[in-house]
Amino acid sequence: MTSKNNAQTVFVIDDDMDVRDSLKWLLESVSLNVKTYENALDFFEAFDTSASGCIVMDVRMPGLSGINAQKKLSEYNIELPVIMISAHGNVDMAVTALTQGAITFIEKPFDDQLLIDHVHSALERDRDRFVHRRSKSRIRDCYDRLTRRERQVLELIVKGLSNQEAADELGINRKTVEGHRANMTAKMKVDSFAELVQVAIALGLVQGIASL
Repeated sequence: MTSKNNAQTVFVIDDDMDVRDSLKWLLESVSLNVKTYENALDFFEAFDTSASGCIVMDVRMPGLSGINAQKKLSEYNIELPVIMISAHGNVDMAVTALTQGAITFIEKPFDDQLLIDHVHSALERDRDRFVHRRSKSRIRDCYDRLTRRERQVLELIVKGLSNQEAADELGINRKTVEGHRANMTAKMKVDSFAELVQVAIALGLVQGIASL
């Protein structure tokens, strides 16, 4: 058996205790961390926004339904992938859940391996999201270290201006721009113009440059 993954958790939300216990046993049998909740409000109250993983949630629950709880995820800054399950599913429910961002909709009773496969897929998607956010955070940290003038040079260069054109725009000489550009490139930890453009896109500094 593989070692338990301490970084991610599968959050199971279902008002049926037997279902919660069954899903917890199933997912823990493949070395996944699992937390169960009787309703979405308990989940919202307990959730740590720094947590990673995915949500397995029943569509129909007393009080706040799974569909309505799904709508509220953004209000609680929850970006985890969602797998919807239901014993009374229909096409409208499935369409609504998927339109709202659920990655899949599974009807009970379902094949155990099918659910496990979907959960692993959801966890992989969450890992990709985490890596993307961490990468963007690192880029932002590098950008925050730039001086005001270095940021101005960055924005002009990725817009396609030459060193001389940037110098004219800023009212300084070309050699000064070259110095700022060298410092800015080193601080941003990039080795080419293409990487510089990718950084600018990630930061949202310049619009309409994706094709450069």
